[in-house]
Formats: sequence, C-alpha cells, structure tokens
Amino acid sequence: MSGTENLPITDLGTLKALAHPLRMQLYRGLCVARTATASQLAEQVDEAVSLVSYHLRKLAEHGLIEAAEPQSGDARERWWQPSSQGVSIRDKDFRDAPERASAHLAATRLFHEQRADMYRRYLDEHPTWGAEWNSAAPDNESLLRLTPAELAELGEELLALARKYDEKGRAAEAAGATEGRENVALHVYGFPFRT
Repeated sequence: MSGTENLPITDLGTLKALAHPLRMQLYRGLCVARTATASQLAEQVDEAVSLVSYHLRKLAEHGLIEAAEPQSGDARERWWQPSSQGVSIRDKDFRDAPERASAHLAATRLFHEQRADMYRRYLDEHPTWGAEWNSAAPDNESLLRLTPAELAELGEELLALARKYDEKGRAAEAAGATEGRENVALHVYGFPFRT
C-alpha cells in the first residue's frame, strides 16, 4: 500500500466507480487482504475472474487501487493493493450540484447496505464465533446532545482510535502474534435526529 492516509474522493467519476456493489466488495476485500489477485478476490465474491479483473481495472483507473509487488513466482498473476489506507468521502464535497448530491447519497446508501449485510452475516454466524468473540463484540448506542463541530471532533477521535488499534494489531501480527486474531469490522455512525 503506497499511501498511509485516506484518499479523499471529491470527483463524481471516482465516487461512481467505487459506488458499484461488486467494486465496493472488491475494494473492501483488497483492504482486508492488503494484496490479492483477481483469482483470489473472485473466489471471495463468487464471480468470474474475467469480471473481477474488469472491475479491478476500473478501480485502478480512478486511483483507488494499484499494482502490487508479485507475491508468488507466477509471472502471469497480477497482484493488486489499495492505493491508500482507505477512502474519505465527505458530504461537503458533493453538495454543490443536484447530480453530485444525488450520487453521494446513493453511494452512502450502498455503503450502509453492505455494512448492514456484514453485520447481519455476523449475527447469523453468531453461534460459530464462540463466547469470547461474542462477548468482545461491542453493540451499543449513545444518544448525545452535540453541535456539528463536536460531532465532527468525536468522529475524528474515533477514527484515530480505530487506526491506533489497527496499527497495534498489524504490528503484533507482523511480529508473529497471530493466535486468535481475526478481521474485525467497526462501523460508526453519528447523525442528528429529532424526536
């Protein structure tokens, strides 16, 4: 991965490239794996390698992923990696025109639906994870009274904390501490509401 920060997405073309259900699955899978081939990702998403290769090239055209160093001796295999730690898509970058605002909303809905599907899958598999994982997995709701600035500050602090734990976990794994380590999704939503 060449970048260590989130890639800010501000143009409509890149947003639309990512806001495709299969492309977002592939991008997420690549972020988890760090490097992968089209064949490996095709197995994960149960799609044809040719289709996956096409969508990976589309993600690369928009700078979301890039070629990675080969991880095997097979020169025919093309390896991919995310071009950054993740992406950042901000509402303020898409509210200047109705088409841009509409595309941003559609992308946000897709991302939320996929995250909800991930959580539903975890709930369906709940018994297979065992007591230790199920006890460790947070499930909470906080109803706060904040200003927009305070909510933005809270979001930044939560993101920094998640990054700290990701770096800690990856460093431990690189040092050989792999026992009991799994991929973990942390979804945080903060939004205003009225009763």
